[in-house]
Amino acid sequence: MKMMRMLGIALAVLLALPLVGQAQTWTALNHQPTFGVGTILLLKDGRILAENMGNGSGSSNWDIFTPDSTGSYVNGTWSTTGSLPSGYAPLYFASEVLPNGFVLINGGEYNNGSGVWTTLGAYWNNKTGAWTAVTPPSGWSTIGDAQSVILNTGQYMLANCCTTQEAIVNYQSKAWASTGTGKADINDEEGWTLLPGGTLLTVDANDDNTNSELYNPNTGSWSTAGSTINKLEDPSSHELGPAILRPEGTVFYTGATGFNSIYTPNSNPLMAGTWAAGPKFPTGTGGQLDIADGPAALLPDGNVLCFTSPGVYNTGGVFFEFNGTTLTQEPGTPLSSGDSSYYGHMLVLPTGQIWFSDFSSSVYLYTPTGTYQSSWQPTITSVPTTLTSPHTGYVLKGTQLNGFGGGAAYGDDSQMNTNYPLIELSGGGNVIFLPTHTENTYGLGTGSATVGTEFDVPSGITSGSYTLTVVTNGIPSAGVAVTVN
Repeated sequence: MKMMRMLGIALAVLLALPLVGQAQTWTALNHQPTFGVGTILLLKDGRILAENMGNGSGSSNWDIFTPDSTGSYVNGTWSTTGSLPSGYAPLYFASEVLPNGFVLINGGEYNNGSGVWTTLGAYWNNKTGAWTAVTPPSGWSTIGDAQSVILNTGQYMLANCCTTQEAIVNYQSKAWASTGTGKADINDEEGWTLLPGGTLLTVDANDDNTNSELYNPNTGSWSTAGSTINKLEDPSSHELGPAILRPEGTVFYTGATGFNSIYTPNSNPLMAGTWAAGPKFPTGTGGQLDIADGPAALLPDGNVLCFTSPGVYNTGGVFFEFNGTTLTQEPGTPLSSGDSSYYGHMLVLPTGQIWFSDFSSSVYLYTPTGTYQSSWQPTITSVPTTLTSPHTGYVLKGTQLNGFGGGAAYGDDSQMNTNYPLIELSGGGNVIFLPTHTENTYGLGTGSATVGTEFDVPSGITSGSYTLTVVTNGIPSAGVAVTVN
């Protein structure tokens, strides 16, 4: 559970760092927010739901960022949406975009600026913009800065920050069912990484060793996933870094100690895989670089963008890309040298760019130069080629619609998963996002298996010929010609 920190002063330029990659670029939004941006979520219609930080200690206000008519996020604009229920203004909490397109948040390490590890929560209706209070799992006295995930089945799973308790919600009845038996330590400061096959990987943060665990969704139980080789947990704060599943199937798990590890899943997804030591972040003039809470994101080419800083909660942010073998330092934003890693939040955009915000009112997009392999692209196997505006419930089927990884990660304080398909309708230089929902699986790396999603066509779309494309985590499919009536 982290201490509240004030924004720090930029450190001197760090020394002894790897060769800096200069091809990648940062671009400022042309329409910056008028507030500090906290948690961010990519909605299934291409918009971004952003926590309006207010005074920096949590807020009940949220805003919407909408890309422009060409699909550009650089030129997008802001608008307001509904406020959280009275008395709920959290900081550091669980957050997920649900299969129906709604958003669910739970808990908060802070509420209205006080460290209370609240059990409050709320649903956001993506059609009305209204927030509605939700009831926490029965008997829970805390949720706080908990982790959450959407399982392969589309179910929402939530942790209690301060115990071994976990639960899954029934969307229709709003009832919670307990799960997660056999957890070796409490959930505090740990993150969950969804793996191919539907299991969850976590690294224990509260047992002062190198143990990791695997959650079996069939039995609802945890078992050991072996030693991480390197010690990733900071022993004093119990912080960890984010973990990113890469296209070849390995997980790059970053540490709050400077050390990192790589997990290779078992061919039987229900069995423990193997761990190997990863490359260590370097040491600079500010101290050992690490990610003691902070973001990382999967790039379209399979590299992982990481945001580090020295020690625990110190400022002096430095970006790296991990290519599966080595770490390369990348350019920073104009503000990142004054950031601690835990200020940062990332989001994988449909354009393949990475959104980066740091609790300030300055947002930058990272444009990588690498690209995806053709075998990673989602494919469309069936979709209606004549669409009516408006209409709800069209069905698109294809392969690899959820991609190969969750997208961006942070850990226990914020979840920004984007392993769901977005549908773009393009024509005449314009891009229209068709809202998706009700996916039949959230499974990753599904290969040649046919999976599907429903989508809607909003009103007001001009009749004519368009190209329909599916994009997941910045990787687009081949287009299909469609007609809108």
